Parts: sequence; C-alpha cells; structure tokens
Amino acid sequence: MKKTFFVLCLSFLVGHLHAQSVSFEEYDLDNGLHVILHQDNSAPLVTTSVLYHVGAKDEDPERTGFAHFFEHLLFEGTKNIERGQWFSIVSSNGGKNNAYTNDDFTYYYEIFPSNNLELGLWLESERMLHPVINQIGVDTQNEVVKEEKRLRVDNSPYGKFLENVKKNLFDKHPYKHTTIGEMEHLDAASLDEFLAFNKKYYVPNNAVLVVAGDIEIAATKKMIDDYFAEIPRGAAIERVAVKETPITSPIKAVAYDPNIQIPAVISGYRMPALTTRDSKVLDMISTYLSDGNSSKLYKKMVDEEKMALQVGAFNLSQEDYGMYLIFGLPLGDTSLETLVDAMEEEVVKIQNELISEKDYQKLQNKFETDFVNANASVEGIANSLAEYYTFYGDTNLINSEIDVYRSITREEIQAVAKKYLNKNQRLVLDYLPESSKK
Repeated sequence: MKKTFFVLCLSFLVGHLHAQSVSFEEYDLDNGLHVILHQDNSAPLVTTSVLYHVGAKDEDPERTGFAHFFEHLLFEGTKNIERGQWFSIVSSNGGKNNAYTNDDFTYYYEIFPSNNLELGLWLESERMLHPVINQIGVDTQNEVVKEEKRLRVDNSPYGKFLENVKKNLFDKHPYKHTTIGEMEHLDAASLDEFLAFNKKYYVPNNAVLVVAGDIEIAATKKMIDDYFAEIPRGAAIERVAVKETPITSPIKAVAYDPNIQIPAVISGYRMPALTTRDSKVLDMISTYLSDGNSSKLYKKMVDEEKMALQVGAFNLSQEDYGMYLIFGLPLGDTSLETLVDAMEEEVVKIQNELISEKDYQKLQNKFETDFVNANASVEGIANSLAEYYTFYGDTNLINSEIDVYRSITREEIQAVAKKYLNKNQRLVLDYLPESSKK
C-alpha cells in the first residue's frame, strides 16, 4: 500500500512540474530577422543565440558539407574581430559559446554574465554582417573539418553507421548525404562559392535571434535595434520540396567498418516530418522499447535472453522526413538475423495488443519529466524557442507541446506501429567488421 501511494504521489507531482509556463515576446525587424525575448531574472546569466535555417539538406549535392563547414568558418573573424580572437573574447569576459549543425539548421549561442548581454549581441551581429571569408580562413577550416571527420567518422568505431543508413533509406532527398559532407567537395570549392553560400543563407530573413535570461525587455530591444536593424535583408530563399517514393518492399544492405570487431544490425524505417502527430507517437514508441534497463528491448535481449550486448530504438525526427531506427550488437554467437527477429517480435507485440496501463503511465511520466528538463535552463529555453518558431511556426509550443504527448492514447500507439513499422517498409543493414569482408 505504501508503495502504491508513493507511485501515485510521484505521478501527481510529475504531472504538475510543467505548471510554470515560459513567457516570451516575439517580433520581426524590418529586415526579416525574427526576435524572441524571454526574461528570467532569477540568475545573472543571459543566452544569446541565432538559428540559421540552413543545414546539410540545403547544399548543392556536388558541394556537400558546406553548412557544417560554415559552422566553423564563421568563427574565423570579422571586420572588427581579429582572426582567431573570437573564443578569447568570449572566455575573457566570463562567457562560453558553441555551435552545431544538422541536416536542417545551424545554431550559434553564447552564455554570458548578464552584464555582458551587449557583447553577445555584438558578436552575433558581427557574424551576420561582417564575416571575413577569405582563402586563409577557408584553408584553415578545411584542415579542421578534415581532422574532425577523421576523428569522429573515419577512425571512430561505428562512425559510419548512420551514414550508411541514410544513403539506403533515401533515394532522392538530400538527407541521403552526410552532414559533415565529402572532403573532395570542400577541396574543389572556390572562394566565390563560399561567399555565395554565405550571402544566400546567413542573412537576417533566414534567422531567428533569441535572447533569454536576466534581461530588461525595453533595454534589450534597443540594443537589438542598434546592432541588427541595419543589416541588409537577403534575397528570398526558395526551397524545393523533394518527395521520396514510399518504401513498399524490404531493403537489405551491408556495410563494413575497419574500426570494429563486433558486428551490428539496424532496422530502419522512413518516417514522416517532425511536425506531424505521428512523429510524436513514434517518440513514445521508441521510449517504450528502449529507454533504460527496464525497457522492453533491453530487458528481453540483454537481461533475460542474453543475446545482445546493446540494443536500442530511437526516432530521429527531422524537418522533411524522419528515421525510426532499432539496432543491436550481438553477444557471443548470436546471429544478426536472430537479433532482427527478436527486435521484430517486440514491434509486433505493439501492433497486435495495447501496451499496459502501467507502461502507458510510465511513458507519460517520462515525457512530462523530459519536457520540464528541456526548459530547466535559459540555454535550453533559448534553443526550444528558436526551433519551435522555425519548424512549427508556433513558438508557444514551448508551453503546449506536452499536451500533444498527453493526448496520445494506447490505441494510437498501436495504430502508428501498424502504419509504419512493417517488414515491407524497412531497411535491414548489417554493419560488419572489414576483416569479415570476402
């Protein structure tokens, strides 16, 4: 009885963790820059961030890797920041900064003591208005990117796992390419091509500026106007939607990796865009299957039957399409085919019967907690605000997206599994040590 009471209390508390909503104000400058402000004076910190709506999918297929390359290149220096001084300016003023790129966008941010808000805004305005893009910077960052590729991809165990999934799941869409790109494409690119890419995409009307933390709204607006209002609007960006032909028969592929001794297998399914309700349902299915040691796949394949060293499922959702992936590494003499069959059994169970009420409530609690944790810092809030606006056109999802997950039913989980996770819609990729290649 005590245990039951504790569980009920925990469920109640988790269900109310989100009660405090995130307040924000948003508006557009005349040059098209979308601005979002979030005031939280509880700690003397402020995050300034800029999301550019450009990722690997926007590249010329003969010049892959440009978006990721620019993530590095736009730290080189500006008209008013000497080459190589960006990071020292940030650190010497008590701040930290970073950036990342994926297939859909590039995101830059700084975190400063709030008395350095103006510095953060100046830095991002300099990146947008005055970047110095010359051959010295291009050559320097070319070597940096090559080293990153060697470290994270070419010489990393399972480093080309996702690369091989993407090129087999997608035929027409640029998601078939890697985010880091092909080094020969970067080597072949001219300086004019880099300049043209910057002029096209790194413009205010293709960006969202978020300022979150210990700020005063009126003063912040004034600084934003001072630093960003005069930046020229870029030409309108035309985006061509690339539609894939549905997968209707199984795909079988093999890839080899010189950096591994233990093979792996992955079942991959092409999914709808991240903005769809079905994508949210698939998030819940992946959590149900593989979140933690008590999840269905782990408990069965690792703990009980001891056929796998590792197993997992995740929904990699993106702007145009997503990928639902279930993977396993065999233990002992277990064959990859046996792993695929065992993973398939758990999927079929979801398709044929409703998950239990207990498991359903566990899922709900997990998503409530994750939703709260995502917005537990001004850094996380800034990121969420930028993405919700850019990809959903609804910034207030930072407060309401959890309602979508709450409304997903057990019946819907079953229906979505039936709709997407079928043998005739999947890729099975055997990922093998190169030493096994005949």
